[in-house]
Amino acid sequence: MSLELFNHWQQQQLPIYLADELSKLMTDDKAIEDHFYQYVSFGTGGMRGILGPGTNRMNIYTIRRVAEGLARYISSNGEEAKKRGVAIAYDTRHFSYDFAVETARVLGAHGITTYVFKEARPTPQLSFTVRELNAFAGVVITASHNPKQYNGFKVYGEDGAQLVPTGANAIIEHMNQISDIFEIEVTEVNELEHKGLFYWILEELDEKFMNNLLTLKNNNAIDYNMKLVYTPLHGAGLVPVVEGLKQFGFNEVHVVEEQAVQDGAFPTVLYPNPEEAAAFSMAIELGNQVGADILLATDPDADRLGVAVRKGESYELLTGNQLGALLLNYIMQTKQETGTLPTNGAMLKTIVTSELGAAIAAYYGVTTVNTLTGFKYIAEKIAEFEMTKAHTYLFGYEESYGYLIETFARDKDAVQVALKVAEMAAYYSTQGKTLLDALEDLYEQFGYYKEALVSKIFEGKDGQEQMKAILNNYRLDMPSEIAEVTVVRIEDYLTGIATLQDGTTGPINLPKENVLKFILEDKSWIAIRPSGTEPKCKFYFGVVKDSKEQAEEAMEKLVNYLL
Repeated sequence: MSLELFNHWQQQQLPIYLADELSKLMTDDKAIEDHFYQYVSFGTGGMRGILGPGTNRMNIYTIRRVAEGLARYISSNGEEAKKRGVAIAYDTRHFSYDFAVETARVLGAHGITTYVFKEARPTPQLSFTVRELNAFAGVVITASHNPKQYNGFKVYGEDGAQLVPTGANAIIEHMNQISDIFEIEVTEVNELEHKGLFYWILEELDEKFMNNLLTLKNNNAIDYNMKLVYTPLHGAGLVPVVEGLKQFGFNEVHVVEEQAVQDGAFPTVLYPNPEEAAAFSMAIELGNQVGADILLATDPDADRLGVAVRKGESYELLTGNQLGALLLNYIMQTKQETGTLPTNGAMLKTIVTSELGAAIAAYYGVTTVNTLTGFKYIAEKIAEFEMTKAHTYLFGYEESYGYLIETFARDKDAVQVALKVAEMAAYYSTQGKTLLDALEDLYEQFGYYKEALVSKIFEGKDGQEQMKAILNNYRLDMPSEIAEVTVVRIEDYLTGIATLQDGTTGPINLPKENVLKFILEDKSWIAIRPSGTEPKCKFYFGVVKDSKEQAEEAMEKLVNYLL
């Protein structure tokens, strides 16, 4: 089948760059299979893959296929849905602009209105725009923090959140009915503009997004002269983050100029990922030059934020769990001080995120609600709270550097958080403290929580099967003890069943997903989860002890046992 598809592609009038790449595969049967054995998988978060020719690559034809599936899904919802249309944004990656326009051309061929950003803008701004325009759906072309070889296609529902499984499954069903992607109809942009089906957007949405961002500002006594360094890592965060910091009142914002260039090759970093310490090397260099107190970095689509804090003559990178705990405490504390902390407040976090957040929330009388990994589940809970009034949303986060404060966006928002982190750091600065000092205060109050994440790469078709086998093997022989500590609870999110040490079972009231979590007698835990967007199996670890040294020792035992 792979060879048949390869030959079919060879017979098409492809763009020169795709035709050249395709011709290089002719003598490599394994490469042909990898490029053609499947279509790039599409899930609730959309799809993400390596750029190149073939059905298992991101290119204008696989983009047309998913856009056609989306178009048929929207059309099935009636003329009003088509008229409300689709907002489309894109980051700075290779072909992001082209894929955005191609999406609009396919949607337009079905009579669906599109609103396309003139320039690269953050994913959270797309989420906001869907809501602001009352669009029926949204699309952002991005592969988030993946390496330069990748791009992707994310779909948003009318609430500005990533599409829920029912919508995603409907799109997949429509995609599966497409017999030949080369027969998908597209319409030229100028014709769509003439018909009133295509609109460029930018300035007005920038202004409205900024007005909402400014609602995050507290009137605390803070140090507006604190020195900040910001790097967008060649991505889409540059405009809103720099303008937001300026409008918040910060006078000393220094941008890493080399990384302010929007370039999909990401020439100054190996990975444009603020979770990686290496991504901060140029920010650290500039920070040392100007004497910056904190360094901020956003990924290419500005939904993830990394923060480094000055420590003596160097900088220490905060983990996603640490920054989430600091933000949660700061937000709860300021609300408590101003008398705006609701009695039915709730904090949302994922099942693989540190339990320190839950401890902090309990201290402020705030309920913790756990979700599956993926911000779409946090957004789903926000919508549920709005409908049932059972809780008032206060903050949501996940360990992978994703946070959301205010709900005018419904996806993780590094722009919001960059502004709030700067404010938080400036607030502690007036007390003679850094964010690291504030974190130490939390550890002393709640215990020393430490987390770790180890990812194993499993490339290609064989890799997918290996990942499945790892979890299946655990299910066949569940451990009763890990690193000499008794397992007191096993949570299997695929079956939706939690099993206690004595064998009694109970339901897990969350959607089913291929994740296993082991909770130990000493409150340590391990979770195993194949990534939904990358060829990785992720192993998460969490411990809590009375001291930093004890926590580090316990973590080392856990990691060594499993890996």
